[in-house]
Amino acid sequence: MPKMIVSIDGVVIKEVQLTKDRTSLGRRPYNDIVIDNLAVSGEHAVLQMSGTEVHLEDLNSTNGTYVNGKAVKKRLLQNSDTVEIGKYKIKYVNEAADAGFEKTMMIKAGSTGLAATNAAPAAAPAAVSSSAVASNAAIKVMSGAAAGREVPLVKVVTTIGKPGVAVAAITKRPHGFVIAHVEGANKPSLNGAPIGAEPVALKNGDMLELAGTQMQFVQL
Repeated sequence: MPKMIVSIDGVVIKEVQLTKDRTSLGRRPYNDIVIDNLAVSGEHAVLQMSGTEVHLEDLNSTNGTYVNGKAVKKRLLQNSDTVEIGKYKIKYVNEAADAGFEKTMMIKAGSTGLAATNAAPAAAPAAVSSSAVASNAAIKVMSGAAAGREVPLVKVVTTIGKPGVAVAAITKRPHGFVIAHVEGANKPSLNGAPIGAEPVALKNGDMLELAGTQMQFVQL
């Protein structure tokens, strides 16, 4: 299934499976892929999917849409193409030829808790990156229906939260793990303090709260 991997300054912040014929991208919250940055137009671009092919079309955006460094108006995307909008890079990955789906693990705060799926749900813009790493940490849910459950942080990026309300990304870096606010008006808190615009390093025992759900970062 085709997907878009959004990153800034080399850090992946979200991954979106393309499950609809038309996927919109822009700064406004009603877009399918929301990038809340002034360099991005309210309705910046659209992705049109036909079968396994995906066309990217710029919607007369202010700052333009680039693919592999070249400005484009409309283009058929090829596997591994990089779409550039402002400082954001969005990698197009088409896994249509793959024999199976990579298992993903997600937290849906305030709803069903933990969910392991063989394919990302159609309504979830928040998933995990495709590059696996050795697990040496986990998120333990402390409140709600999923209290007591743990999710090993086995991906380079694991997104947690509730799409449209509050989403955060936990990223594995060479020196450890960091957490960053991705989207939503309700920012996550770390040990009772709201997380700002910059990623914050995590240490064993840190308490997180996001979309009304309390979680603990556990370093194994």
